[in-house]
Amino acid sequence: MGEKMVDKVMRIMKKPEQIRNIAICAHIDHGKTTLSDNLLAGAGMMSEDLAGKACALDFHEDEQTRGITIDSASVSMVHTCEGKEFLINLMDTPGHVDFGGDVTRAMRAVDGAVVLCCAVEGIMPQTETVLRQALKERVKPILFINKVDRLMKELQLTPEVMQERFMKIIASVNKLIKDIAEEEYGSKWAVNVQDGSVCFGSAFHNWAMSLDYMQKKNISFKEIIDAYDNETWTELKKKAPLHEVLLNAVIKHHPNPVDAQKYRIPKIWHGDKESALGKSLLSCNPNGKLAFVVVKVVVDPQAGEIAAGRLFSGTLKKGMPIYMNIRKTALRSQQIYVYNGAKREVVDNVPSGNIVGLGGLKDAYPGETITDEADEPFEKITHIFEPVITKSIEAKNPADLPDLAKILVQVSKEDPSLQIYINQETGEYLMSGMGELHLEIIENRIKDTKHLDIQTSAPIVVYRETITAPSGAPFEGKSPNKHNKLYFTVEPVTEELKTAIKEGKIPAGRIKKKDMDLWESLEAAGMDSKQSRKVRDIFNGNILVDGTRGIVHIGEVIEMIMDMFEDVMKAGAIAREPCLNIKVTINDMKLHEDAIHRGPAQFYPAVRMGIRGAMSQAKPSLYEPIQTMRFEAPIAYMGEISKLIANKRGQLIDMKQEGETVIVLGKLPVGEMFGMSSELRSATGGRGISSLVDQNFERLPDEIQHTIVTRIRQRKGLKADEDHSE
Repeated sequence: MGEKMVDKVMRIMKKPEQIRNIAICAHIDHGKTTLSDNLLAGAGMMSEDLAGKACALDFHEDEQTRGITIDSASVSMVHTCEGKEFLINLMDTPGHVDFGGDVTRAMRAVDGAVVLCCAVEGIMPQTETVLRQALKERVKPILFINKVDRLMKELQLTPEVMQERFMKIIASVNKLIKDIAEEEYGSKWAVNVQDGSVCFGSAFHNWAMSLDYMQKKNISFKEIIDAYDNETWTELKKKAPLHEVLLNAVIKHHPNPVDAQKYRIPKIWHGDKESALGKSLLSCNPNGKLAFVVVKVVVDPQAGEIAAGRLFSGTLKKGMPIYMNIRKTALRSQQIYVYNGAKREVVDNVPSGNIVGLGGLKDAYPGETITDEADEPFEKITHIFEPVITKSIEAKNPADLPDLAKILVQVSKEDPSLQIYINQETGEYLMSGMGELHLEIIENRIKDTKHLDIQTSAPIVVYRETITAPSGAPFEGKSPNKHNKLYFTVEPVTEELKTAIKEGKIPAGRIKKKDMDLWESLEAAGMDSKQSRKVRDIFNGNILVDGTRGIVHIGEVIEMIMDMFEDVMKAGAIAREPCLNIKVTINDMKLHEDAIHRGPAQFYPAVRMGIRGAMSQAKPSLYEPIQTMRFEAPIAYMGEISKLIANKRGQLIDMKQEGETVIVLGKLPVGEMFGMSSELRSATGGRGISSLVDQNFERLPDEIQHTIVTRIRQRKGLKADEDHSE
């Protein structure tokens, strides 16, 4: 009897140079899951007739009914290339923009990405977003052009026109790679047909081609066209099976974990490269110190919480003592799983370089770093877009309240791009997500899989508060016992700093030690060298600077100041909305000699009052989330789309015609976009589609500032026109 798949996986995972960790990513409906099914069928884990129809990786019911992928599922399979066996750990990722957070997290665990692009639609907004996410984590892309069968069957193009189309797609992908990637990788990672880093084929019909495979097997492009002309395309999957062509390209062009970690670790881990853990990470050493990063938490009814992630160094053994760095708790490892298809198999130990599941981690959230003992965690996984839509959520039956709290914690672990918090004043649970679809799916999951009856409010938009001028003279914050006084000024963050923080060149977080890299990146963004060394905290795009001199007890109180600075940045002065682009400077402070008189109860109110007071003198203003949308519809509906944008207080940026289709780019305020997808459908007879290109915050027009502020304050139960600094 042949060797079992699990034993094969177990045998090869000990040889890091024979491992490839990859993700498949693309725009929605370009065929990622169908492609993954084909790869599974090729590895003999699923019947070939089912491939493409079974969607083995869409194992949640809501994914199968909607036909879209929501969670990133992980699979391990074995592929033989030129007589050598390789272990491929594959993550399938969602394409819909509301679930982009899953893509960002999957990229942390992999070293290579297969970017899928539809031959008919070409490069779409999400294709660009997923490339951006991959290159941000230094993940090397290769290109697969899918749905080539449609070019021949539906559009009936000649070989010349088809090749032109391919060249156009390849050129656009390379332009994106060059623009987005860091300088040294821009040209090095460009994809091209000659070396086989571009494949094309049809995932639905299970065949694929790449130039080196065509040369090796002596197949010409003409044979493919003939096969479609003579309706014999079923033979193509025997001649050029998709899994063989694509996985050969993956093995040839994607790095193994040992090579990849040499250049990926400096980007995603900011610890000391000379420390024991640093050396072990750079060399992916199975005998070194342990480092495991959680990228996904799945709650399984039988096995409890399972944290899937990438083991970057060391060997994970059952029952060994481990430490969670963000939660700051020590515990012992329990079950260790490897993935075999979508099934989990329990194993005793796994060496570095693999994607594995770990059971029994209580309270692990994606982004958690697990080590032997307390050590420097990996950089926080940040998603490109922030949540902009909030709903309040409550249980229909008051007796279910404790269950609702538990379920919301579980849901936020399974999907960290969802933010859940409790409004302490009103006691309501608030859930913020990427868009209407995102929140709708979470609601349905709570109802169907967690069996809890809930009701939600109408969606609310999350605004941002900022200031438009410097605050002038320092504002004094006094502690309730009048013994401590702090003086603050605020000013807007400069454009260069804003861009650098948004692009991730300046890492967020509290600054505890001398950090030359951070100082250099602050100075590169135009901050002078004296001030850059005084930056204490960077939080959600806001900066805290310590401008004091010679204060003896500052070391004892700086942590409390940072706590409250972060607190005020979460709820600003005008309407208690999160703040954006504010630089707060502590100018001076007068402290009581006795430590007992400067505890948190005295300090917190003083800092809060000081920062909010300074903000209220700096012309505070509300900013609203704006999404840049791309609409596509038949040319006859051009007027309807521009009318739709104008009615939504939107701005038309660009309109161009491609064949019979019109492509419109428009900027729309999220506050006006509720119910937009149904309006678009009715305006275009169901033929218009929209997708998100970009998202940012812009100033709310003055004429509606007051109305919106009053509305938010009423909703939050604040007095309509109180002094902002309280």
